[in-house]
Amino acid sequence: MFFATLWRDRLKSIFGSDEALPRASGNGQPSGASLSGNQPWPAGYPAEETTRLSRGLEQFLLTLRDQPTCAVLDLCGANQANINYITNLGHRISSESILHSLDTIWNDPNLSESRKIAEFVEQTFNYHASTFGGILVWDTLQYLPAPLLEAVLERLMLLLSPGGMVLSYFQADEKVRVAPAYSYRIVDGKTVMLSPRGLRNREQYFNNRAIEKLFEGCGAVKFFLTRDHLREVLVRR
Repeated sequence: MFFATLWRDRLKSIFGSDEALPRASGNGQPSGASLSGNQPWPAGYPAEETTRLSRGLEQFLLTLRDQPTCAVLDLCGANQANINYITNLGHRISSESILHSLDTIWNDPNLSESRKIAEFVEQTFNYHASTFGGILVWDTLQYLPAPLLEAVLERLMLLLSPGGMVLSYFQADEKVRVAPAYSYRIVDGKTVMLSPRGLRNREQYFNNRAIEKLFEGCGAVKFFLTRDHLREVLVRR
């Protein structure tokens, strides 16, 4: 209950009052929904598979190398490249897809909001406390409506062991409401491959100050400068 109130108050401090918290997209689509191919692809976002250097990923993996055997949670779903890379470091990896849960649970019209939140969290994050030494969040948080975001953040911090790391990406363009989501595959210790997963409603925009407030109370929040559409953030619990 304490953590739920903490995250709720934190989101209210970022977005304003309860009424101001984003709950649905402004274009008539369900929250976080995957959109049809009729939507124009935003300029400056890769429309095809591409690689990029990621200093955030580099620091995340370097931290893992210095740890004894631990578990890592990948929230972009299972892919063999990430499984191979993490297990070759001597760690275990579990994979869940936040976007799949968003489409199948959160956008179910037959469930109340409170029921959606409960099922989303329990089905997607059914692990014991302090299970993971690292969590690869990638770009998924910005697609979550605020009531769900607060519950997900609460659970992620519960699952992360003390000193554990979270790697998260946020889109840097505040004007883009409909944006591409990607799958992320680790190529090497500082390179990630982006594979487009289609366009989705971005529920909220996080600037640097909003991200700092989002993870306020964590041990450290580190930003990495980039020249493309992604803002990289590494958080230590």
